[in-house]
Amino acid sequence: MEALLQNFFNLQVYREVLPFLLGGLWTTVWLSLLVIPIGVVSGLALALLATQSGSRAVRIAVAVYVDFFRSFPPLVLLILIYFGAPFLGLDLPKLVAVAIGFMFNNSSYFAEVFRAGIESIPRGQMEAARSTGLSRLQALAYVVVPQATRNALPDLVGNCIEVIKLTTIASVVALPELLRVARDAQSLVYNPSPIVLAALLYLMLLWPLVRWLSRLEHRNRAQH
Repeated sequence: MEALLQNFFNLQVYREVLPFLLGGLWTTVWLSLLVIPIGVVSGLALALLATQSGSRAVRIAVAVYVDFFRSFPPLVLLILIYFGAPFLGLDLPKLVAVAIGFMFNNSSYFAEVFRAGIESIPRGQMEAARSTGLSRLQALAYVVVPQATRNALPDLVGNCIEVIKLTTIASVVALPELLRVARDAQSLVYNPSPIVLAALLYLMLLWPLVRWLSRLEHRNRAQH
């Protein structure tokens, strides 16, 4: 037991590396605040194209896009974007490469969530909105999308939690997010305690979101 505590729960190491890990945690937070809205907006746009477009070709293209990026490993995607762009004459900053990689990956998942939410709204809602004089775009913006978002909120929150955890892949381009900093600290102190501390910080960050997700799921089950 003493060896376990010394190697994984070393309080002295925790005190030494905590300031550095808090810096990594801040990077994780602002990176999440950047990539989640990008994924939500692009996912909503894809969902609207998939459900509202009158072109079969557009719907098929969206379906192929969604299926492809849901199947493609996000780590490999980020490596291809960041390290492959220079071969195309593009020198992408790390943050831009991460944002693009996350946009492709996250938008595919958010698109499916929004699509399910939109399809859960009865067609009569759109017809009723149009009968009041609203244009199709206004009906979508004021009637359909808000209701679809409310219906899909548990899945949206669940996706956001996964995105926050997925920010760890940004370490492959040396972006100093929490896990990257913890690994660097581990190599300096020759002790895995920084990795455990990073996990505890992730737990503190995500626990409120997980509890909120549980309440949303319970509420949805009670309503149905």
